[in-house]
Amino acid sequence: MPDKFEKYLPYGRQSISEDDINAVVSVLRGDWLTMGPTVERFEKSFADYIGAAHAVSFSNGTAALHAAMHVAGVSPGDNAIVPSFTFAATANSVTYCGGKAVFADMSRDTLCLDPESAVDACKKADGPIKVIAPVSYAGYPAGVGEFKKIAARYGAVLVEDACHALGAERGKNKVGVEADMTAFSFHPVKHITTAEGGMVTTDSPDFAKHLRLFRSHGLVRDKKDFVRSYEGAWDNDMVEIGYNYRLNEISCALGESQMKRLPSFVARRREIASLYREKLSSISGISLPPDHPGHSYHIFAIWVANGRRNKVFEFLRKSGIGAQVHYVPLHLHTYYRQKFGCKAGDFPVTESFSAGQLSIPMFPDMTDDHVDFVAEKIRESLA
Repeated sequence: MPDKFEKYLPYGRQSISEDDINAVVSVLRGDWLTMGPTVERFEKSFADYIGAAHAVSFSNGTAALHAAMHVAGVSPGDNAIVPSFTFAATANSVTYCGGKAVFADMSRDTLCLDPESAVDACKKADGPIKVIAPVSYAGYPAGVGEFKKIAARYGAVLVEDACHALGAERGKNKVGVEADMTAFSFHPVKHITTAEGGMVTTDSPDFAKHLRLFRSHGLVRDKKDFVRSYEGAWDNDMVEIGYNYRLNEISCALGESQMKRLPSFVARRREIASLYREKLSSISGISLPPDHPGHSYHIFAIWVANGRRNKVFEFLRKSGIGAQVHYVPLHLHTYYRQKFGCKAGDFPVTESFSAGQLSIPMFPDMTDDHVDFVAEKIRESLA
């Protein structure tokens, strides 16, 4: 193996070029460190790539989800349908707004929210359904068409959690244009990074306006946006509640630079996935993740049979391979057990898959030799 990863091959990792470094240094030498022109350029380049009318940046992916739930109107007494098989932020963003995250089961065919289970959750919910929130898990583009129908039936807003799925496609559409709002994350293990950061895309000018208000304390400075009388150029008016969720110029410079390499990042992830499928398909005792022509492969999620996942995990870690588990089902976390009375057995497909799920290394700077090494160690672990 190359020296760079001789001691440890992580499950995910950023790829930083000299151009990225130069872009950040340029901002540090400039006049703006926050709320300057680089933010607007990054947002525009992102919106153009996705094909969305608006892209609004945030300090992280969780903030992006929180903003989307707030702008969708989630408030105390409201419900949002979310898969239990996702990162905590998907459900937490509902809870931050005072709403209830109503969990639903996953589809074993896609590893994403199951539409039938989502409908059942809607029927059982106590109170209005304000949001349907499918997650495009691992980079597999969730079937948004089905969820659009469910959202329309209940008068809900469709918020896609695409924090795993930047660069994923549904036919000719990039993930990020079909839901009412779509949230992305720029954590270092994601498709591009801003160190920490997030984005919400939407075609709605009204949603975009309120997303921008929410990320900046709910303050307006333009005279036409004032509700009370305008006193002068120094004045501002807080027209609704908001947070300090802004993404700074330094992060946006990195993000803008990374966007230039995003197509190559996604292409390499797909190459690695194809190699894994070739190397792992003959190994008994594991199942490979569902494929899709538009999959962008944030993670490569295998499933280990016969209760052997933990042993394979430990073997890989001891071999210098940073295997990981994504995720413990949210309904089994202590907080949601206590808050909503969730319990084991509520979502059997999710629980069964989670018990055997294992994420193996997936990032653009991996070589073919790295893939061979991981496959070899998985084979050894099951021998």
